[in-house]
Amino acid sequence: MPHRRIHDVGRLRRLLDAILLLEADLSIPLLLRHFLQEACEMTGARFGALGVLDEQGTGLAEFLTVGMSDEEEHAIGAPPTGRGVLGILIEEPDPLRLKNIAAHPASVGFPPGHPQMRSFLGVPVGAHGKVFGNLYLTEKTGSDEFSDDDEAVVLALAQAVGLAVERARLHERVQQLAVLEDRDRIARDLHDAVIQRLFAIGLSLQGIARPPLQGEVLDRVHRAIGDLDDTIRQIRSSIFELSRTSAASPGVRASVLSLVHELRPVVGFDVAVSFDGPLEAKVPEGIIEDLLLTIRESLTNVGRHAEASRTSLRLSVDSSALELEVVDNGRGFTGASSTVTSAGGLGLANLRRRAEKRGGELVLSSPENGGTKLVWRVPV
Repeated sequence: MPHRRIHDVGRLRRLLDAILLLEADLSIPLLLRHFLQEACEMTGARFGALGVLDEQGTGLAEFLTVGMSDEEEHAIGAPPTGRGVLGILIEEPDPLRLKNIAAHPASVGFPPGHPQMRSFLGVPVGAHGKVFGNLYLTEKTGSDEFSDDDEAVVLALAQAVGLAVERARLHERVQQLAVLEDRDRIARDLHDAVIQRLFAIGLSLQGIARPPLQGEVLDRVHRAIGDLDDTIRQIRSSIFELSRTSAASPGVRASVLSLVHELRPVVGFDVAVSFDGPLEAKVPEGIIEDLLLTIRESLTNVGRHAEASRTSLRLSVDSSALELEVVDNGRGFTGASSTVTSAGGLGLANLRRRAEKRGGELVLSSPENGGTKLVWRVPV
């Protein structure tokens, strides 16, 4: 990145003040906007923009502007993605000064409602040899083009912006690593402390589940032992998932929980969700989309038609199959337990087809205590 001498002492002092803000505890959006405003004020630009590149470095993922009103931005519509003159700076990250942006061969014009712009100055934003985006200025007041001094000032500011972006991304990476370390610690604590204590409680209950205990008391003890075994199995599954799921990937469980939370207003109440088995390891990525669509349709049906006050969702996987079970206490449906053929509307027929396409099945039944039980099962 070329370096140019800044001749204006006043602008040099203001530039140093701006760069010192890197040490302030400011959020990255606030810091970037401040740098952009400083670039406009120090060069006399009427409009400024800061484009942040996507992960591939081929287009703009974010676009921050100053100088335009909310009404003007709304009239323009969607922000640019990196075509035309902006695309040149992405492909060739070198400073670019133009007296009339519309006269450039790569110009694609402006969308309807866009303010008129002629003079243009664009510089790359980067640090330590890596380019994160570009800083754009247009419409210099008091002159028909930007000067060498303007370019030098903006280049220095752009390097400061690059350092801010680099620091923010490094901080994000450190947080991700901290999350992974926390997951490892939680998994160890669950295995070494919680499961062992549950085992001890289970053994104690088994020790007293002998005569003279009988009748309802004995049944309750056996049920408690069964509940403990089920809890231990679910904790083991959670430990396995914690050790496998990365901070960047939401995983099957997180995706299901997120969808259930999203559908709460549709259902009308919280859905009890439980998991069993190594879902992240056993469920192929191709099945997840069908699974989430099935959950969405099932819970939407509960909210719209079941008149239920309680619903549970259980997702389990073993060595051969993935099974989704959705049970509600609503008004149920007419007809005995059956594999769905024509029962229900188009939504249920779609769920059946998704299951059969994967060699599985969809079964609807009415439990003895009322309501509806939906089981969607596919091989894995």
